[in-house]
Amino acid sequence: MTVGFDIGRWSGGLAEWTDEDTAYLSVAFTWRLNDAYQRACWYKAAGFKVRAGGPGIFTRKHFLADVAEIGGSIPDAVVHHNPMATFASRGCPVGCWFCIVPKLEGKTFTLIPDFPVRPVLCDNNLSALPAEFQDHIIGRYRAAGVPLMDANSGFEPRTFDDEVFARWSTINVGPWRFAYDDQAERPFVERVMHMLRDVPSRKKRVYVLVGNEPMAACIERVREVIAWGGEPHVQPYMKLNALERKPHVRFDWSEQSLRDLARWSNRYLYKYTDFEGYQRSAKTSRPGERSADLFDQVPA
Repeated sequence: MTVGFDIGRWSGGLAEWTDEDTAYLSVAFTWRLNDAYQRACWYKAAGFKVRAGGPGIFTRKHFLADVAEIGGSIPDAVVHHNPMATFASRGCPVGCWFCIVPKLEGKTFTLIPDFPVRPVLCDNNLSALPAEFQDHIIGRYRAAGVPLMDANSGFEPRTFDDEVFARWSTINVGPWRFAYDDQAERPFVERVMHMLRDVPSRKKRVYVLVGNEPMAACIERVREVIAWGGEPHVQPYMKLNALERKPHVRFDWSEQSLRDLARWSNRYLYKYTDFEGYQRSAKTSRPGERSADLFDQVPA
């Protein structure tokens, strides 16, 4: 079913392209703004008009204002970040305080019925969409003969139920992605992991936000994902307006301990040693260890 399809490659948070005399910059992360500024200057010097937008500009609207026209809407801009990616909806009703989506796209869904069908679906909260629109998305994939290889932003544990699981199982050939953001989500995540108990661990990817709670609470969430048969992908909390790719340090964390936990988890080192026994200076690779960045955009 997946023959001839792939999940593409992401741009790394900054996409650029030209159309006639205009250069476009799409900035996904604030820590790419300095790079975007340099690219805007280059395009202006080459005689292009420059337009800039994207989530990374939302919290720092004036950063590129002297070198680019800011704002406006570019339909399907995500294709310039990854040619295999698409959106069938925007927005998310949950409103997490650490997430840019409710601030940028709103807490009410905007549905895109005629979305381009591609293997990577980036909707923010698939399981909370109206059931009939979920069916519409699935029908579009079936009609196009395109496999859903990565539901990239995944499902919401609170709204993921047997009906949602059965519905998406008909087209999802990639991992099931969820988030475990804080201790309050424990019963919902545990319920979902029980529902997926017959799914291989490599296809149960759980994003675990860390640094937003004290260290013991965050490490406990990582260990629970492992105990429930999933693969945790640790993401240290960053401020939405951060200009450097560094985690924000709170509670009893240090920047190094945040990085250590991410490396221990995202490189599967938990299969060989407990976190307390993890030595970041060790040079020896473990069998099956993968290379993973602290802030992997799309683990696959």
